[in-house]
Amino acid sequence: MSQGAASPAYRRLLDWLRARGSALVAFSGGVDSSLVAVAAHDALGPRALAVTLQTQLTPAAEVEAARALAADLGLRHRVVALDALAQPEVRANQPARCYHCKRALFGALCALARAEGLAAVLDGTQADDRLEDRPGQRALLELGVASPLLELGLGKRAVRRLLGARGLRSADRPAAACLATRIPFGQELDPARLRRVEQAEAALRALGFEALRVRDHRELARVELPLRELRRALGAGLRERLVAALRQAGYVYATLDLRGLRSGSAGEALRPPKAGG
Repeated sequence: MSQGAASPAYRRLLDWLRARGSALVAFSGGVDSSLVAVAAHDALGPRALAVTLQTQLTPAAEVEAARALAADLGLRHRVVALDALAQPEVRANQPARCYHCKRALFGALCALARAEGLAAVLDGTQADDRLEDRPGQRALLELGVASPLLELGLGKRAVRRLLGARGLRSADRPAAACLATRIPFGQELDPARLRRVEQAEAALRALGFEALRVRDHRELARVELPLRELRRALGAGLRERLVAALRQAGYVYATLDLRGLRSGSAGEALRPPKAGG
């Protein structure tokens, strides 16, 4: 174990996990769940199981990346396929969608943990997430899902530092969000639209844009990029390739959002606009 991984913060995390005896970790392969999963592996060995959920809301590339990372780390790992859209409250895509989705998906993880004889179900919610509006967190609390990073006060900087100290490639991976966040609230989640978003985002990543969102407004794609990337996106040659990629995915209109990449924009139409954007 490296010096960073043996830091006081990491030792506290290991002690917290050992006190649970055994655990199932919801493992997306992103930064936060990677730290919980690898620490659970260190603390609990075969009594820790990392589980990646495969749903219509998860890009296939994310599932494969999680599978590859788990293999690299030597985790005991399983991919479980679930039908998220079988829940009418999820498919309807109202503002409480995330609560109902988390309730259904983590309910399935809790059932799996009981079947496997594992004492706890854990997720990667970390201390900085308290600053955000996260309706799904209420569902996790109701189900008894524990968030060790949150409980120990480890925020995103600390998480990345601990992962980086262990040389994990997910330490610099851009944050991912489920595909449902690309569809405006009140518009039903349709599998074809979700696949179109997935295809469009994969094509834009192939053009070199790592952090991005393609917001689906039916025939119009509203692309969010970091502000520093807007000028490059409009550069000679690249603009045409970006438009072609979006049209190939099935969009008629291709637009760049001048406000740039941000979380939660699917719900902005529900809130009054602020002066200055």
